Parts: sequence; structure tokens; C-alpha cells
Amino acid sequence: MAADYDELRSDVKESQNDSLEAVKSASAPDPQSVVRELDGDDSGESGELPGGEILTDELTVHVVPQGDDEFVCQSCFLVRHRSQKAVEKDGAAYCRDCEG
Repeated sequence: MAADYDELRSDVKESQNDSLEAVKSASAPDPQSVVRELDGDDSGESGELPGGEILTDELTVHVVPQGDDEFVCQSCFLVRHRSQKAVEKDGAAYCRDCEG
């Protein structure tokens, strides 16, 4: 006997009908109250990050100075090794990726 695998199972059909009835019977909020609620939360003065936590730690970064064998590409502004230098025009160096 051939089985129709595209047909919904009976237990799935029942659960879909039940959930549809639950949605129909649920009371929807007033659209104006939703707009007022959303507008009231946009003050941006909460001092919190989007995740909800407040950060009080300081970020410490160790900066390494540019080496003698490095240059800054004037197109992508990345620090590159001198072997990546493709051309230098008017004192501005460009890397192989940007000049390519």
C-alpha cells in the first residue's frame, strides 16, 4: 500500500486547529497602547548596553609603535610589512592589495 508522505498526520492537524483557536480567542492589545509603550522606551538615557548589563570596567590596550620595516597603506590604512609595498606616489605608500 502506498503512503502519502506529504499529508499531515492527524495529531499535527489537531494541534494546529487547537493553536489556531487559542490565537483567535486571545485578546489583542490596543495598537495605540503598543505605540505609546514603544515610544516611551526610546529615551536612550538608561545607561545600559543593548544586552542590559552596565559596564564599569576600563579597557586597557597596549599600543605597539610602527616598526622600521612597516608602512601604513594610504588606501586601506592598514599597517603592512615593507614587502607588501607596491608603489609609493608623492610620499604616500600603497600596498599590493590596494594597488593591484
